[in-house]
Amino acid sequence: MLQGWRRQQSARFLKESTVAPRLRLIRRLVEFTGSYPWQWNPADGEAFIDHLRNGEQPRSVSTARGYEVAIDMFTDFLLDSRYGWAAVCEERFGQTPQQIFHEGNSIAHRVDYEGDPRRRALTFDEVQALFDAADARPQQIAARGVKGALSAARDSAVLKMIYAFGLRRTETTRLELPDLRRNPKAPQFRDFGVTMVRYGKSSKGAPPKRRSVLLVPEMDWIVDTLDHWLTDLRPRFAPGKHPALWVTERVGRLSPRSVNEAFVAVREVAGLDQCLDVHSLRHSYVSHLLEFGYPARFLQEQVGHSHAATTAIYTHVSPEYRNKLLESALRGKLGADWDVTA
Repeated sequence: MLQGWRRQQSARFLKESTVAPRLRLIRRLVEFTGSYPWQWNPADGEAFIDHLRNGEQPRSVSTARGYEVAIDMFTDFLLDSRYGWAAVCEERFGQTPQQIFHEGNSIAHRVDYEGDPRRRALTFDEVQALFDAADARPQQIAARGVKGALSAARDSAVLKMIYAFGLRRTETTRLELPDLRRNPKAPQFRDFGVTMVRYGKSSKGAPPKRRSVLLVPEMDWIVDTLDHWLTDLRPRFAPGKHPALWVTERVGRLSPRSVNEAFVAVREVAGLDQCLDVHSLRHSYVSHLLEFGYPARFLQEQVGHSHAATTAIYTHVSPEYRNKLLESALRGKLGADWDVTA
């Protein structure tokens, strides 16, 4: 059954990183219940989710729903007459598979965003504190007489690029030298006016999404950062002909995990909230560009979202920005002589 389900998903060109966890989940459910899929009933599903919710490491609502959806897909596969598993189970065991989750015992999807509410965008001051800490790390490491100063300088540039272009960590690590391009409409940004993202987050079964991210004037400071990386720092890694923009000491491609570790190290030095992660920089990019006055459609294209609602989830504008909008609206309604202190 599992091999057939794996082949069905592989035929849809789903990634192994999607398929493998689903197969492990079904095996976990078999182990938890001590029974086979054609023996499962709704009570088994409820007991499994209850166990996950109240165990040593309670699962979030979105994770538990994902488990329910995956189990439903597996039972859908078993019940599909084109594969014949229901008939085989009836003939051999006198039982047929059934859906164990239904409207009465599955998690209702009531809101668009169910992620950790602590995840948020950084304020402008927090971004500055993060980058100040990142810039200070190479010298601090060198002063201790240990290795890692050059890598810390690279990590500082990586984190700055993620924020300046609103990139995902995987997108950033997959960038190559030709992906940095000149924007003819903005020659002042030199060879860094456009970043070509060729490995954007893909939809299920689809190839990676491509997009071009334009550098905006408010982020023009990244030009000097990238120029310093390419002309001074990167050559010191002796990358040879390696095409990756971000390379390691062993002349390999920087990994997303390394980006995570770099962010955590800098976050600790800066004394920032532990709920902040690398993806918070992408949230910050969207929120800050909105405050700079860029339209929502432009932001959606920049970050590569298929739906505007997804971009809206990333938006965390400051109270000051909202007050400015309110003041502007009141002046438009009450006249230019309206006194904000009245």
